[in-house]
Amino acid sequence: MVAADLHVHTDNSDGTFRLPEVPPAARAAGLDAVAITDHDRVHPGLDAPVVERDGVTLVHGIELRVEASDQRVDVLGYGVRPTDALRAEIERLQRNRVERGRAILDCLEDRLGVSLPVDPEPGLGRPDIARAVVESDADYESIPAVFDDLIGEGEPCYVARDIPSFERGRELLTEACAVVSLAHPLRYPDPEAALELAPHLDAVEVAYPYGARGHTGANGELSVDDVAAVAERHDLLVTGGSDAHDRDLGETGLSTDRYRLFSDALDVGL
Repeated sequence: MVAADLHVHTDNSDGTFRLPEVPPAARAAGLDAVAITDHDRVHPGLDAPVVERDGVTLVHGIELRVEASDQRVDVLGYGVRPTDALRAEIERLQRNRVERGRAILDCLEDRLGVSLPVDPEPGLGRPDIARAVVESDADYESIPAVFDDLIGEGEPCYVARDIPSFERGRELLTEACAVVSLAHPLRYPDPEAALELAPHLDAVEVAYPYGARGHTGANGELSVDDVAAVAERHDLLVTGGSDAHDRDLGETGLSTDRYRLFSDALDVGL
């Protein structure tokens, strides 16, 4: 049974939840805890590393994309106390997101011949843009289809972001967060290389809905059992979550026992 979903996005980045909607949705899903892990942003509505809202524990987190050798990976920070350095990097990343969003939108509108109902603004992500395409173009019925044809890496309207190195991202999050975890290692083009980064962090995300909602999942060479083995071999904490961008919580995550270990590292109780 899932007790904690430690990978959830809100409308502070490219999710659809408003923060006040998260606790009732979490209760409806039978969850005790949720981590808010917006892309490249800390949530202004969370004023402490961990808060209680309507009977649900909300862990203040962040998901940071970083450059690691020849691929880009995501790193999750939990129990955030933003430092000046992290705030400065967030501001830089958001300026870049606006520039990138504008470039993607210009490409899509020119290519599709439509006006998309979304503005380039801080927090904008490709899922936001994909939703706007689905809303505006009858040829696209799903977000994954938009990624596959238009805005996924290597597709005609893809624009890369200017992101920090793995070493710099790890430094920023280690200074600001109680726990730093490698996100969804099997989603990357080279999962084995991604897993080699895990021992340099506190944790690795084991529970994740590979294959769901358009996630491509592992390439068949490694499995979730391999990720769990890395965590055990290097004495890492285990994290897990649904990576919810829409309205469903608790698709996967941590059991009560697993969450208790994670919670101890944040120095809060379940």
